[in-house]
Amino acid sequence: MQLKSILIATGLAATATATPAAQSSTFGVVAIHSGSGVQYSAFNAAKSSIFAGLSTQKASCARPKEQDATFYINDGALYLYDKSATPREIYVDRSGMGQGKIGYTTGAQPAPKNSERKGWALKDGHLQFAGNDLIACPNSIDGAWSIWASAGVSNPAGNKDCVGIAARIEKTSNPNGCVYTE
Repeated sequence: MQLKSILIATGLAATATATPAAQSSTFGVVAIHSGSGVQYSAFNAAKSSIFAGLSTQKASCARPKEQDATFYINDGALYLYDKSATPREIYVDRSGMGQGKIGYTTGAQPAPKNSERKGWALKDGHLQFAGNDLIACPNSIDGAWSIWASAGVSNPAGNKDCVGIAARIEKTSNPNGCVYTE
């Protein structure tokens, strides 16, 4: 009887470690990298890209004063939350050209060439792509940081002073639906 309980507990622990399948609850994301300018910056979505620390994402939101992006995962794919029927789905381009570019498309718009949609998971309270943490690079837009997936390039697309981050999730029970800029 005890062996059966141990096996069940082990199976549950393994299942709780990474959650790529089914739809997760909605969540915001905060960048964690102690000692850097991106520390505790919330993720935003604008111009078909993901940023951290953008003062305004210029999205049309149900609660306009709240300008942080809200996400959810469905079957390994990451989406921006909105109450409308038109989803905004995140993609990653880890090819030599994309170098880990993270962006989003709207509705039935196809993902760019060489990009991937599935591979997102929550692990130990952090958002990861293909089992890796994300990268933040200082950006000229409003002092924000652009967010990239790991593709074996420490300073993607000619950026400088990029840092690896833990993308800590913050679950929300009252998601703010937004229509994000393209």
